[in-house]
Amino acid sequence: MCGIVGYLGREKASDIIIAGLEKLEYRGYDSCGICFYDERAKRFVMYKDKGRVAHLKNDFDYDKCNGLGIGHTRWATHGQPNQLNSHPHFSEGDRFAVVHNGVIENYKELTERYLAGVQFVSETDTEVIANLIARFALQMPAEEAIRKTLSVLEGSYALLVVDTLDPHVLYAAKNKSPLLLGVGKRGVTLASDVMALVGYADQYFPIEDKTFTVVSEKDGVSCFALYDILGHPVETKFMTIDIVLDEIGKGGYSHYMLKEICEQPSVVRKIVSKYLPEDRIQIDPETLSWFKTAERIYVIAAGTSMHAGFVGKYLLENIAGIPVEVFIASEFAYNPPLLVKNPLFVFISQSGETADLRACLVDVKRRGFRTVTITNVPTSTLAREADKFLEIFAGPEIAVASTKAYVGQIVILAILAVALADRPPFDLHKELAKVAVAMEAVIDKREFIHGLVKAKITKRNCFYIGRSLDYFTCLEAALKLKEISYIQTEGFAAGELKHGTIALIEQGVPVVAIISQKAVARHTRGNIREVCARGAEKLVIATQLVSDPTDELILMDVHESLTPLITIIPTQLIAFYAALDIGKDIDKPRNLAKSVTVE
Repeated sequence: MCGIVGYLGREKASDIIIAGLEKLEYRGYDSCGICFYDERAKRFVMYKDKGRVAHLKNDFDYDKCNGLGIGHTRWATHGQPNQLNSHPHFSEGDRFAVVHNGVIENYKELTERYLAGVQFVSETDTEVIANLIARFALQMPAEEAIRKTLSVLEGSYALLVVDTLDPHVLYAAKNKSPLLLGVGKRGVTLASDVMALVGYADQYFPIEDKTFTVVSEKDGVSCFALYDILGHPVETKFMTIDIVLDEIGKGGYSHYMLKEICEQPSVVRKIVSKYLPEDRIQIDPETLSWFKTAERIYVIAAGTSMHAGFVGKYLLENIAGIPVEVFIASEFAYNPPLLVKNPLFVFISQSGETADLRACLVDVKRRGFRTVTITNVPTSTLAREADKFLEIFAGPEIAVASTKAYVGQIVILAILAVALADRPPFDLHKELAKVAVAMEAVIDKREFIHGLVKAKITKRNCFYIGRSLDYFTCLEAALKLKEISYIQTEGFAAGELKHGTIALIEQGVPVVAIISQKAVARHTRGNIREVCARGAEKLVIATQLVSDPTDELILMDVHESLTPLITIIPTQLIAFYAALDIGKDIDKPRNLAKSVTVE
């Protein structure tokens, strides 16, 4: 959600910022803007508007010499998505320009206390920040004014600030929202995601909360310094950027989502190579001991990651015998349950920046409980702040609708479950190898699946039904279809149809049934007959062992506990092709963000 890029150095800042914003488009946004210093005209230039980065890139003049700038992609929180509310924002009098990710919770109180008489031009909390800095700068140097502003802000922020009186300095600050600083041979780049640093920085580090950064240029060399809000120096540790540009391209595919669906077999194999070298599970022994000695596991997640958590609950309880509860992060944060005395908290997040999860993490750590994060981004806030961290190794995921990260999360949870079992029920290495092959077989049928979509997914609403593990797949399948096609889709436990939902079944309404669990297959088929009797257009996805000749799509058999890894693949393709056929923006669906960095 929202993206920030800033640059100071010897390259053309506008080029680096716009390229960085393009790499951050996957995060979701509705408007964008840029502010940079025109070195020939000796003035700052600002371009911003509602719409895509392509509009920003193509419709304005960047034929200017500029080495300092800040840019932003905005997902509206305060005020409508329009030109006035787009970032950057100038203070009254145009001295300071600011871009901001996050939400300032006390902006109204700050306005009343410090900014009487200021004429605001937008509806945003960000403009309050710019004007606070300007007001304090009337009495103190710019650097001190920014620190003073930070001391009164409540909420989340990642900030880049430029002072139009000093076009050779870039200021940054961060609390809760992510912000990284990258260093290259020809300048310093700041961004809210490591993706935007690729190609421009060799090393980087995540800026910590309540840290203030000053990037300056002297004799053509860019340098930086880190301070806390009081001005005391802060030390940091650099990391090496290990993402290559090819990994964040489409690789010949029409869409990132299709590419990422097709990458899932290789994700399974990569995770196996990392966690199961030579058929032996390699997970930190202390992490495993925490799971074994915990009285109960609390999985905290949201959206797709929560669905992976439900599968993980099944695996950990049925394979390892460990009690597990799964909670929506936004509910747990403000309505926590009664906890056992010795819990372990597991936070699952694709981005590792989910604000709801971080609120929960901060609270449970304050209470002294142990925490483990499972995420795809090792540099993320949740990965750094949890006691332990398990990386998914799915590689960059650009499409907003998560696919390969979801599969990676389930594989990690399966490895954990088997590692914790007294008697593992199957050969994990062998079974995951079969899963990868079964995935490839489904992906190879994608044109056939496209034909099924054209024939059967023809209404404005759709239902997925299944039981046991298949029910969890139905939840994720329904989310994918509604996310990118905007078809109203619900996933239901098949046995619940008769308790109300069957009233919604009309002539021609698509009902997709998933059947992979032998113990409940007969019952699910009874539910299929019920909806067909009421005119539904059925589409059955079944594994070979429990299949019927009338099923539309039959998948290879894998161990029943691992079937969510293959049954999800056709549903991802159903979502993709349904959206493709009606012309939706598949990789960047409306109103959605990849990283939800506000609560």
